[in-house]
Amino acid sequence: MKIVSWNVNGIRAASKKGFTEFVEALDPDILCIQETKAHPDQLDETQLHPSGRKSYFSSALRKGYSGTATFVKEEPLGVSHGIGIRKFDDEGRFVVTRHKDFLLYNVYFPNGSNGQERHDFKQEFLKRFTKLLKKQIDMGEQIIVLGDYNVAYLEIDVYDPKRLSKVSGFLPEEREWFQSFLDVGFTDSFRHFHPDKPEQFSWWSYREGARPMNRGWRIDHICVTEGLVDRLQSAQILAEQGGSDHCPVLIELKDS
Repeated sequence: MKIVSWNVNGIRAASKKGFTEFVEALDPDILCIQETKAHPDQLDETQLHPSGRKSYFSSALRKGYSGTATFVKEEPLGVSHGIGIRKFDDEGRFVVTRHKDFLLYNVYFPNGSNGQERHDFKQEFLKRFTKLLKKQIDMGEQIIVLGDYNVAYLEIDVYDPKRLSKVSGFLPEEREWFQSFLDVGFTDSFRHFHPDKPEQFSWWSYREGARPMNRGWRIDHICVTEGLVDRLQSAQILAEQGGSDHCPVLIELKDS
């Protein structure tokens, strides 16, 4: 099973930059995108159902902002569009799908860089979401959490760790949160296969023209609970894929 996550920075914009061709070529079983910046009624058939896939959208109340969508070949056993916390759900940050062997969270984590209020919003989001996940793990759930986490946690996950230690997304409290998230029972799939590999990034600032110089951050993650680790076949960052300021990340799972 091939599972892909990609912050497309606007599905309508990405559709003009090879999104459909990407889906056809890679042919994932499950494709999760973040920052759709669109409501379903604003999209055409190829955007709603790339290569004939079923789609599940969670859109922000605010038009042109945030949003997540999950596309599947096989219909999930259940779908929800939030976690029951209105101020997070109103921003379209979750699509949650239940599959035969796991629960899949497609998440667009908040960006905390736009002032103290959004920083605090992000910190609350991280704590409350982790509390929910811990409860589910304690109940025996196997879970995949993927998406744009807006957090890098290792020094090798950013191009300049000393300077960026004071920047949202790589702040000490955010790195500590990520470790506590892993301690709840998650494995970072990419670092499972590539524990020490440097300069592996998934986001590059448009504003800084950072991509040609590979001055990036690894903030797009796919993390899995303990019962799924043995099923991991591979984890990759598709850094050559254009169309967004993020690139896709993927895992392959063996059949159970």
